[in-house]
Amino acid sequence: MQDTYKHKGMRKHLINELREKGISDEKVLEAFDRVPRHFFLDKIFEKQAYSNTAFRIGAEQTISHPFTVTFQTQLLEIKKTDKVLEIGTGSGFQTAVLCELGCKVFSIERQKELFVKTKPFLTKLGYRPTLKFGDGFKGWETYGPFDKIIITCGAPHIPEMLVEQLKPGGRMIIPVGEGDSQEMILILKNKDGECDIYKKGVFSFVPMLKDTNK
Repeated sequence: MQDTYKHKGMRKHLINELREKGISDEKVLEAFDRVPRHFFLDKIFEKQAYSNTAFRIGAEQTISHPFTVTFQTQLLEIKKTDKVLEIGTGSGFQTAVLCELGCKVFSIERQKELFVKTKPFLTKLGYRPTLKFGDGFKGWETYGPFDKIIITCGAPHIPEMLVEQLKPGGRMIIPVGEGDSQEMILILKNKDGECDIYKKGVFSFVPMLKDTNK
């Protein structure tokens, strides 16, 4: 795998496009810049890796649009001291961006095929998130509560177990809705445990799956 000057130039161009679309957190953009997106795609898509496009990655899953990745990450307001739960490891690209922000990442993947592929791949790239194959609806109580939670697949509803695992003062970003599109929801958990909910636009995600027996 090579990250050439050409790749870096295309990445810079994409980052400028993301700025124009409203991504203003420079720490997020710098983290995005440090993760070669073409490493996470089949070689056939290498030339298109730095377009603002989603791609299939196997197991009927996708690597999200760069705008979606940076938009969700920006809403989390990540700090280096944060413990972050990610639901939907997928290709590992979003996981890598979170790792580049210096937080401690815990990530759950429902698809065994992707979990088996992504875990050693992230290690090969030098990232050390804690990964698990399992049901994202249940979260990861062993390591909770979490400062931030990010869901990278469309949920039919807001899972109560995830809200319970969010620290008071924490932030959760989740796309909610069934069908072809979802409403991006930002949840802010108050110090008293109550939650404020904000709608942040319509996006399109693959569905969040529950059953881990298949």
